[in-house]
Amino acid sequence: MGGRLRVRPGATRRPPGLRGARDRRPRDPPGDAGDLRSDHARARLRRDEDTADSHYQALASRAQSLSSEASSAGSFLDPEIQELDRETVAEYVDENPDLDVYEHYFDDVLRMKPHTRSAEVENLLAELGEVLGSTGEVYNMLTNADVEFPTVEDPDGDPQPITLNNFTTLQEDPNREFRRDVYETFYDEWEAYRNSIAAAYKNSVKTDVKLARARNYDTAREAALDGPNVPVEVYDTLVDTVDENLDVLQRHADLKRQSIGVRESSDSRSSQTGSDSPDELKMWDLYVPMVEGESPDVAYDQAREWVTGAVEPLGEEYQSWLADGLDSRWVDVYETDNKRSGAYSGGTYDSQPFILLNYQDDVASMYTLAHELGHSLHSEYTSEHQPYIYSSYEIFVAEVASTVNETLLTHHLLDVVEDETLRRHVLNQYLERFRSTLFRQTMFAEFEHETHRLEENGEALTADRLDEVYGDLKRKYYADADVDDRIAREWMRIPHFYRAFYVYQYSTGISAAVALARNILEEGGPAAERYREFLASGSREYPLELLETAGVDMTSSDPIEAAIGTYDEFLDEFAELL
Repeated sequence: MGGRLRVRPGATRRPPGLRGARDRRPRDPPGDAGDLRSDHARARLRRDEDTADSHYQALASRAQSLSSEASSAGSFLDPEIQELDRETVAEYVDENPDLDVYEHYFDDVLRMKPHTRSAEVENLLAELGEVLGSTGEVYNMLTNADVEFPTVEDPDGDPQPITLNNFTTLQEDPNREFRRDVYETFYDEWEAYRNSIAAAYKNSVKTDVKLARARNYDTAREAALDGPNVPVEVYDTLVDTVDENLDVLQRHADLKRQSIGVRESSDSRSSQTGSDSPDELKMWDLYVPMVEGESPDVAYDQAREWVTGAVEPLGEEYQSWLADGLDSRWVDVYETDNKRSGAYSGGTYDSQPFILLNYQDDVASMYTLAHELGHSLHSEYTSEHQPYIYSSYEIFVAEVASTVNETLLTHHLLDVVEDETLRRHVLNQYLERFRSTLFRQTMFAEFEHETHRLEENGEALTADRLDEVYGDLKRKYYADADVDDRIAREWMRIPHFYRAFYVYQYSTGISAAVALARNILEEGGPAAERYREFLASGSREYPLELLETAGVDMTSSDPIEAAIGTYDEFLDEFAELL
């Protein structure tokens, strides 16, 4: 990672660090808390470049300790404000115009009064913050630095290492026997760590439940959603609406089964390899494209060009800002030894964004680049237009910004790409992202809800019980497929579960993004301007209010049903091709 810092007039130059959607954590205390968080973030960035580097592990740990100390020192602030009533706070604001900027902050603090403990208890909880979040750190170190997956033989007889980053790519391979070999080898390796990972997850869930009770919430889910002021009914509406439309997902699965059957029936090698019957969709078939051949190579430079062109409907300012960022080394592009898996966008209030990728030269990686740039531009707009106190934003709106970019990228590619093979892969990729975002993340949300419910009811979260819960959900979502025992271990490889009740926002995000992107493409400038204002608002309002202003009502099932309708329309196109 590297690149220059973009320092705004009057800003203090700070080192880069993680920036983006905020946690429900104690707010920054007076003094140098922002610098402490920047130092912590910089250490985390360097640690994620090489998770086996003990030097940066130590620095990240030390920075986390300092951050916890700073939070502890400032933990008195919210309880002090909550000693006042709303009328008194309003009088102070009337008498002191400089307090106007804090109006939303005061409202947010005062609404949390029933769930804020005494200054002494708040100080204790702040001091324990580092320890309470340790299970996720243990999980990340285990899976990224210590677990080494076996090598398998590819169809050409060459050794192919399996990693966390390339597993999904290998599952897209057209050779069905190879996919099965990768799948079985990968999940058999997880079996060796199932008790350790189950213990880590169990204690993560216990922490969520106990903290919720400490703050006078009935459930951990209620506590998590109350942070961004999202009613639990929004969560339930998402799950209920998706459950009512699982037939559309199952239609996608059936089309995938048909495409595999057509492919194998035209491939004489299938009868020689002992391939499984194409009449049944296997779990190692879920990621395979519904188009023949591997994904066309998409070099990073080409992906940059297409992503930059795709955001033109968002306005010249947005497009230029994104292009300048790519030229300013925002992105750590390729996979390296011990690099953290996945992708994210990071930064601080007055630094440039830093994007961690593990680019694989394929269509999926291009979409990931567009996704993370959506986060980066969201942060840039917010930092440019909001004071520090509102410079972060909730995950609920963060995933809208990233998915709007993905949606615009799809429309752009279908407009400008003439190569028929690439066009089909783009359409397939969009369908896959719908499946994995709207349906898969909602399935994850159901898993989290059930595991926390079990813990709250006093039931033991053993590895076997977690397998059972996850396996049952997989069988519900893929009712017509062959759901084997190995896929029940999939919960072990999902790092987002250590940030409870986070993933449902991917599903609400894609629903809102489809609506916003449609408005931008159909209405043009005015809709794009409303969207940019949404990006620039940071956390000055609550997420549902921000989205309503932008033109989406997420308390309704309408955006979710509309997103599923779009998904179904694209499935119609593929059905005609088959």
